[in-house]
Amino acid sequence: MRSDIEIARAARLKPIAEIAAKIGAPESALHPFGRFIAKLEYGFLRSLGDRPDGKLILVTAINPTPAGEGKTTTTVGLGDALNRIGKETIICLREPSLGPCFGLKGGATGGGYAQVAPMDEINLHFTGDFHAISSAHNLLAAMIDNHMYWGNALGLDQRRVAWRRVVDMNDRALRETVIGLGSGNGFTREDGFDITVASEVMAAFCLAPGLEDLEEQLGRMVVALSRDRRAVTTADLNAAGAMTALLKDALRPNLVQTLEGSPALVHGGPFANIAHGCNSVMATRAALKLADYVVTEAGFGADLGAEKFFDIKCRKAGLKPAAAVLVATVRALKMHGGVAKDALGAENLPALEAGLANLARHIANLRKFGVPVVVAVNRFGSDTAKELAFVESSVAREFAVKTIVCDHWARGSAGAEALAHVAAALADSGEAEFRLLYPDDMSLWDKTRTIAREIYGAADIAADASVQAKFRELENAGWGRLPVCVAKTQYSFSDDPSLIGAPTGHVPKIRDVLLRAGAGFVVVLMGDVRTMPGLPRSPAAERIRVVNGEIDGLF
Repeated sequence: MRSDIEIARAARLKPIAEIAAKIGAPESALHPFGRFIAKLEYGFLRSLGDRPDGKLILVTAINPTPAGEGKTTTTVGLGDALNRIGKETIICLREPSLGPCFGLKGGATGGGYAQVAPMDEINLHFTGDFHAISSAHNLLAAMIDNHMYWGNALGLDQRRVAWRRVVDMNDRALRETVIGLGSGNGFTREDGFDITVASEVMAAFCLAPGLEDLEEQLGRMVVALSRDRRAVTTADLNAAGAMTALLKDALRPNLVQTLEGSPALVHGGPFANIAHGCNSVMATRAALKLADYVVTEAGFGADLGAEKFFDIKCRKAGLKPAAAVLVATVRALKMHGGVAKDALGAENLPALEAGLANLARHIANLRKFGVPVVVAVNRFGSDTAKELAFVESSVAREFAVKTIVCDHWARGSAGAEALAHVAAALADSGEAEFRLLYPDDMSLWDKTRTIAREIYGAADIAADASVQAKFRELENAGWGRLPVCVAKTQYSFSDDPSLIGAPTGHVPKIRDVLLRAGAGFVVVLMGDVRTMPGLPRSPAAERIRVVNGEIDGLF
């Protein structure tokens, strides 16, 4: 069996101008990066404003497990399959982060015969968007310390500087640092690094509807408090203009293709466990103007990615999804039923039945947003006919949801054709009555509690008095209408990654609450989720090398 990268290298990609022609974009609308990648020019994007929107289909998943689910692979396979059956479709994905590529998770371009390409370029430097975001973020960090060095006219309290630095790499040693050591290097203070995908610049970048809006959003970011407890913003430091200049080219969406020649916009990349987990609004809006159907994904399980896609991205961008595809695998369901990874090859219907509780919770949650659902079972070679039939019959009988077994990894679009027919029919049915989980005028604490109760199955939420005071301070400062972005483990509905399946009655502990005024949401940290991941014991970086001029070991 050929690996993902072997399959990708064997594919014959088309010049990017041919892919652009499929969506009505002339060569003048392209800023090429080599033969197979291009950015869409601003003038072309502005020309799309009066066109009607296509139908938006969200691909999400059950809680991830080490067994794998294949959400991006399914997104690509579905997009290819919709084009195969004559539905003009564009795929919208997030850009991969270097941290997971060299860490445990690997790349994020799909797999098998359902990939976006060129996979090695997309997974590594791509068009430099993440480098631009890191640079803009760290420029602001440098300007904060420079302002304090040259007299501190704004009276920043160096103990209350909230703006950390970022790097697009998993590096636990940078979580907590001390800067300014040595003579003449500024004020010594504690600082730290987050991974770039957790940056508020990344969030604002992905939620900005345009370049002018981006500068305004960057200017609203609160970076510190003054000695008299006044909020100090990027605009106060006169940094938003230069940051926008660094991001000007990056904000244009990236056009690539699948192995079957379907157009794909790959742009932006916040994680869903520590940020809002969706590709850029600019890419999604452009795709909706250029295609009849747009297939997009939201990070990790539906408790994180889908909830944030609905309650943050759709709320802010005015998007109305027409259907949702919930991805599961037999292997992952058995893990949620208590089977260890090394025993997943054996048929186990009782464990599969127990694991369906996780799937059921996600189905119920998606329905709370008024979006019709189809379940896609991403087939693995070890799945038995009895197991697949059991999932299909159980989901149809107990949850009244169609379940389609898909083979897109091995067969490309042909393996997801049945899913494409069902997803298109759902999107065309008019069944969607999209609604948000909570209103803007609900308090931040109650918004968080609503998410925990309605989506996570929790009994309540808890926080120390100091954290509860932060909630009140944000409300009193006028930020109470913002949506909530929960940062927690992706592996469980709770804040404890070991609680698999569909736990109930738990009480997640809130560790902190952070204002993201520029992005337009409040981050609530639950449990011990980290905004700077670490590398595993045996990182993927140990196996990546260049062989005969080609990158080997990237997956």
